[in-house]
Amino acid sequence: MKRTLLDKFLSRKGLYASFWFIGIFMVSILIYFTATLVKEVPPIAKTVKSQNGEVLYTFDDVAKGKGYFQQFDLMDYGTMLGMGAYLGPDFSTEFMHKRAEFLYEYYARQKFGKSKENLSKTELAVVKEMTIFDFKEKTTLSEKGTTYTTASALAYKANVDYLVDFLVNGNPARAWRGGVIRKDEAVKIAAFVDWSQMVASSLRPDTDRTWSNNWPAEPMIDQKASWNLHMVSLWEFLLLWAATILVIFFFYEFLNKREENDELEKPLVIKKLFPSQKKLLKYVPIVSLFFLIQVFIGGYLAHLYSAPAENFFFPQEILPFNVMRALHTNLAIVWVTIGWLVGGMLIAPLVADEDLKFPWLVDLLWVALLVVGAGGLLGIYAGAQGWLRDSWFWLGNEGRELLNLGRVWDIGLVVGLVLWFGMVVSVIRKAKTNNLFVGTIIWSAFGIATLYIAGMMPIHKIMPNFTVDDYYRWWVVHLWVELTFELFAAGVIAFLTVALGLVTRKTAEKVMLFELFLIILSGTLGVGHHYWWQGLDEYWVAIGGIFSALEPLPLALLMIEAIKERKHIKNKGEDFYFALPFLWVAGSAIMNWYGAGFLGMVINTPTINYFTHGTQLIMPHGHAALLGAFGFIAIAFIYMTARANAMVEGYEWSNTLGTTAFWLLTLGIIGFGIPKLLLGFEQGKIAHDMGYYFARLPDALNHMDLWKQITIIPDGLVILGAAIIFYDLVVKIYFPKKIAA
Repeated sequence: MKRTLLDKFLSRKGLYASFWFIGIFMVSILIYFTATLVKEVPPIAKTVKSQNGEVLYTFDDVAKGKGYFQQFDLMDYGTMLGMGAYLGPDFSTEFMHKRAEFLYEYYARQKFGKSKENLSKTELAVVKEMTIFDFKEKTTLSEKGTTYTTASALAYKANVDYLVDFLVNGNPARAWRGGVIRKDEAVKIAAFVDWSQMVASSLRPDTDRTWSNNWPAEPMIDQKASWNLHMVSLWEFLLLWAATILVIFFFYEFLNKREENDELEKPLVIKKLFPSQKKLLKYVPIVSLFFLIQVFIGGYLAHLYSAPAENFFFPQEILPFNVMRALHTNLAIVWVTIGWLVGGMLIAPLVADEDLKFPWLVDLLWVALLVVGAGGLLGIYAGAQGWLRDSWFWLGNEGRELLNLGRVWDIGLVVGLVLWFGMVVSVIRKAKTNNLFVGTIIWSAFGIATLYIAGMMPIHKIMPNFTVDDYYRWWVVHLWVELTFELFAAGVIAFLTVALGLVTRKTAEKVMLFELFLIILSGTLGVGHHYWWQGLDEYWVAIGGIFSALEPLPLALLMIEAIKERKHIKNKGEDFYFALPFLWVAGSAIMNWYGAGFLGMVINTPTINYFTHGTQLIMPHGHAALLGAFGFIAIAFIYMTARANAMVEGYEWSNTLGTTAFWLLTLGIIGFGIPKLLLGFEQGKIAHDMGYYFARLPDALNHMDLWKQITIIPDGLVILGAAIIFYDLVVKIYFPKKIAA
């Protein structure tokens, strides 16, 4: 029978070639956009002055202000151009809105001699046009310099007074206690914030849109979403519907058909552990402990979201929101990363049937990770509290959301990752079989070890331009996590489903290659959906919004088939020694689809994201994707390590507590999303009806206090699940019982 072009594409050879072709093509496009980045980012003016020549601030003031903004981790309190945490204000929007209010009042008194509250509708329309003219025509963001009208210069000074008072003296009602930032530092921060409001409000040259693509919505100056956002959203849905149908069709018609003589392998039984694998046991409780601490901090943050003026066990001066939020997010990165490193070092000798030449390197990595983890987390706290003013960049809190480690700890982490990569490759390259799985694991491990460096540029100082800085920050947050980690996950999960006797090798290889193809196709330029509003050009709206949600779909389908095989084995009464690790692996694939795919689509259409960017609608996606896609696999790895040890040593084993924890975490993270979605939709409605500024006010959601409080239930489930995991693994590692003879 003659093979069609589709048959050839969906064959093992065709998918392998397609993956490399599309990978090289997509990376080349990303490199091109990066090389031309300087042409599209908003400049920082050499000087910003008033009409009468008074210098309000300079390039250096903006750069220093950005440094202070990072040093005191304001991005983990509020947002900058929508990027950051959601308890505090969006500083850019706040400055822009307050400037507009000031200009309304100024021009009302100048033109009509009375306050804007006393204007007629006709007079108010005149004042509005004067304000819009000031924003859009008289204010030009230029590298050579920007000149403010007298009104805007006075508005800037009023904004400086407001922000200095807020940052220095605090506002307990908004969970900002003050007492850390000095007045001179706050003045520089105000210059940086004012630059960002010009990014949001002044027009990109030769266009009718702002540098931020008309974000945020601000009715006072008629700033609203463009038609292009709606058009891209429509095409995004149409393409995703069609592509989803095609993916499902390809999977069942071509990829999941068992070929002749393609039998399931016998489930993996581990009869010995190499010395390097035994050394991994000490990693296991630490991973679960970091996870437990992280979710306890999450519960603390949830309390502050619902009652920002109140203390929760400890005074907020000791545990301020921004510091605890940074610890919460970075602890997640730490424990997930260590869990994945454990998985790589456990699986490599299994695949190669040979040990690491120098097993003591596992101990060295252990010490390095503890030093980097402990030092980095302490630095995050000390830096944001103002204790490391002279060394914050190197040892303290770098203040970039999710990338808060000081540069010394950054370098230490990269060294540790490179060491891990070398250890894994030195062993796994000796494997006589599983070549496709091996290659995937090696290449993705290389990406994990090196791509983090993108977030460290320039290595010796901060990046002055926020837009450029955020561009590379998302290389780590998106490309590192949602590309290289996804590739690693696809390779490891495919290997495990084959090794556990759940899916045939040929099926797993083809599905894995199809998954790799989709990841590289959608994930590489899919980073663009983070680039819509912080100063990059409008074409990123179209590029970033199309295929991001498709990545996890084949993996979820593979897990559904694996679960069916697992039930088949159970019905036959056969032993399945790795049932608990498999439960977490299967859950990760399905939660990956739910968190990254389904909830990702909730926020990844430009029309919706325009109004909900920087709101609580983002939180369900972030939590479910990180915990479901990556956290569950990390937990699977540490349970697999503990299970392997129990098999070899003849210890008793029970799945009960681990299974209970799985369902508690799964129900908890899904339950967490329900009130957050409702709160986020309400914020989006407020932004649509009144303007984004009002959606971020502290009292915007007071009428939904019940939904704020109800999060205690899913939060409690997650904390209980994490506590059970920690207890279960400590008992299994340190207090095991021998199987009775």
